[in-house]
Amino acid sequence: MSIAVLLPAAGRGERLGSGVVKALREVGGEPLLLHAVRGVRAVPAVGPIVVLAPVGLVNDLAVLLASYDVVVTAGGEQRQDSVRQGLAVLPGAVDLVLVHDAARALAPVALFEAVIAALRAGAEAVVPVLPVADTVKRVADDRVVATVDRADLRAVQTPQGFVRSVLERAHALPGPPATDDAALVERLGRTVVTVPGSEEAFKVTRPFDLLVAQAVLAGRARGR
Repeated sequence: MSIAVLLPAAGRGERLGSGVVKALREVGGEPLLLHAVRGVRAVPAVGPIVVLAPVGLVNDLAVLLASYDVVVTAGGEQRQDSVRQGLAVLPGAVDLVLVHDAARALAPVALFEAVIAALRAGAEAVVPVLPVADTVKRVADDRVVATVDRADLRAVQTPQGFVRSVLERAHALPGPPATDDAALVERLGRTVVTVPGSEEAFKVTRPFDLLVAQAVLAGRARGR
């Protein structure tokens, strides 16, 4: 089975503060996107990689990633738009598609391999998950109205893996935006399978996350 990876990287990253777009924020002296692409390219089973870039930065990112054999094309206004545009440029021979947030730039190779293994075992959609550690409250008008039982709650990460035809049908469905691609597949009535996630696959969203990413890189450099 031919496996491709879509890397939505068109987000502005406003919660990181003003300055360059999120994909070009540096950790360890290199842009997040470079870390993400390098990690994906280290997965032996992965073939084509498509990076969905901010409008106006396609050429710049193509130069940055020239040595990694990727296709860089413009992303959309919303994440779903970017994924849809990425699907449109994939080679016809691709059977399985992983969608991976560029902001989860330090996701380990083993996590990709776990998702791929589940797809090869027959799953149509796969997401990595972690148990929710914090107590969760439902709040209305600044008042707690309920405490949510967290026993069955999971925090979802990427890469998320899909049979290509299922993901394409999911993106063709009309409906409101979804926060991830698995939610679109759920609307089709298809089963989404989970695999254990990784603490290192956290999403860089706020300035504090950049510090965590720096610490992870430092630990890897020391062989931990």
